[in-house]
Amino acid sequence: MYPGQRVLKLSNSGTSCPLIGLGTWAPNFGDERTTKAKTWIMTALKTGYRLLDTAYSYGTEKAVGEAIRESGINREEVYVITKLPPNHHGRVLESIQESLDNLGFKWLDMYLMHWPVAATYEGEEKENEPLHPEGAPKAVELPTFNETWAAMEEALRQSKCEAIGVSNFSIRNLEALLKTARVKPAMNQVEMHPYLQQNDLLEFCKSQGIAVVAYTPSGTNVVRNDPVIVELAGKYQVTPTQIILAWHLSRDVVVIPKSHDEGRQKENFNLPTLEDEDLKKIAALDRGQRICNKGDENGLVWGMSLESLGW
Repeated sequence: MYPGQRVLKLSNSGTSCPLIGLGTWAPNFGDERTTKAKTWIMTALKTGYRLLDTAYSYGTEKAVGEAIRESGINREEVYVITKLPPNHHGRVLESIQESLDNLGFKWLDMYLMHWPVAATYEGEEKENEPLHPEGAPKAVELPTFNETWAAMEEALRQSKCEAIGVSNFSIRNLEALLKTARVKPAMNQVEMHPYLQQNDLLEFCKSQGIAVVAYTPSGTNVVRNDPVIVELAGKYQVTPTQIILAWHLSRDVVVIPKSHDEGRQKENFNLPTLEDEDLKKIAALDRGQRICNKGDENGLVWGMSLESLGW
């Protein structure tokens, strides 16, 4: 289904997902989420990528759909992930249809609950981002993620997607979800890199047949500039990012690095096989450090408490 791709079999859905994909988040100004995004997404597709990760809140769903169509690659050959935003927890079926319309698709490969906490709407427009006065979204108690998951199961029954999963779920929240879920999540997408290895979460997900996808997989320059990573890059004659992505694949973790540059896109697709002694060196770098989504001065992540996230 994905020619020339290294794939991971998803135990809870019976489908397979390429191990190396492209993250498609883009900043919300100018044409960064439209024309420009479509250009570098098409470059990735021509390079060989067959996994694209987007989200309703990224604003790049239309660019992803257009890039696939204009690339001439069959829709069935590209694995596409998109996500339900927190302020759509009460309207799952409507939201997934909006994402499908944005993409120009009849079905999705994977639909994820972006966050385990719901948020309210502000004003008349459902797309308005619900904010606290200081700018963070307003988290609410209802619907619970168990109720939201039941609606996602209905979307699966209606064949709007081939599989459903979650994102930013901790062990505690996964355990709570599994108590009521009729369909186990096929995937959990979380921040993961050598400084935030989340070994307990990875082990738990594997025990439940839940595939793990790493966002911010290279850890940005914070991790890429680590002396151990730099030393290993020299040993294998590759970039620090290639070392880190190879480490992820050694753990059967799917990676979705973002890159606009064709050269780096190709590099991310060609990874070395690391020796055991070098894997141990990277394992020793873990420090539980979040880089992408860490709590603000109020202990909130996008308006959600660390307690509610199980972090």
